[in-house]
Amino acid sequence: MTDPNQPNWERTVLEKVALKAIDEQRRARQWGVLFKLLWLTFAFLVFAALMGWIGPPDSDGASASLGKHTAVVDIDGVIGIEAEASAERVIKGLNRAFKDSNTRGVVLRINSPGGSPVQSGYINDEIRRLRAKYPNIPIHAVVQDLCASGGYYIAVAADRIYVDKASLIGSIGVIMGSFGFVGTLEKLGMERRSYTSGEDKDFLDPFQPEDPKHREHARRMLGEIHEQFIKVVRQGRGPRLKESPEIFSGLVWSGERSIELGLADALGSAEYVAREVFKAEKLVDFTVEENPFETFTKRFGVAFGAGLARAASGAAARSALEVR
Repeated sequence: MTDPNQPNWERTVLEKVALKAIDEQRRARQWGVLFKLLWLTFAFLVFAALMGWIGPPDSDGASASLGKHTAVVDIDGVIGIEAEASAERVIKGLNRAFKDSNTRGVVLRINSPGGSPVQSGYINDEIRRLRAKYPNIPIHAVVQDLCASGGYYIAVAADRIYVDKASLIGSIGVIMGSFGFVGTLEKLGMERRSYTSGEDKDFLDPFQPEDPKHREHARRMLGEIHEQFIKVVRQGRGPRLKESPEIFSGLVWSGERSIELGLADALGSAEYVAREVFKAEKLVDFTVEENPFETFTKRFGVAFGAGLARAASGAAARSALEVR
């Protein structure tokens, strides 16, 4: 302590207080710099993950230490650009599976009701490309509960299709669904106000009476896409397909019946194919999973979009096209 009886003791005390304050400020600045560095590091990691700079390995021999194995890529749920079973995600998994030096065969494990014809077409094309590029690596589709519509569109690109006897297979058709609210608006005393610069811009507007010209155009369009679907099935199944009028009617069949019709080849699970067909019992999953950053951004985007939708005036819901 400072002796009050000493000369200039006030100055000594003030110097100590000033030095103490400077020391505290220095420490505060150091902690501030540290926290800023931590936040910058975190922000960079988030950005790098979103840009795909960090994540699972995507190079040849990614699972070199796993030894001889059967690669598995899942197609689970609805096939769509924003879905887990998107073409981007499935194609990335397939490429990783085929590139791996220890892959003896690829199992495309399908449990899907279908979805986007475009996304299904992308995957079908990529499977055929990979089969040509890696002729020594077979790819077999294994159906779990359901392989319908776009799911079957993808399956026919494989070398063989395995099913369970109770699986549901088929639904080779196309559907476009909508509603008509004209009578409802009249009962509510409401009127539809739509301004367009093209004669057919209000095509399939559910708040307008159905236009016979629009209905016929929709049927022609669906017929074209249906023919594309039929062509892909015939190309994939070849002479194995027992053609009949009902095959392409949109019906589904049990796995057992699908084998009789040539829509599938045999009964079997992924484990069966790996063990008995590929002779590589170990299953290695190459399915590309959604990372936490994707989940966060997707949920944030949905919430943001919902807020905009509530703030904006409601627009007529357009029909969604699916291969069914």
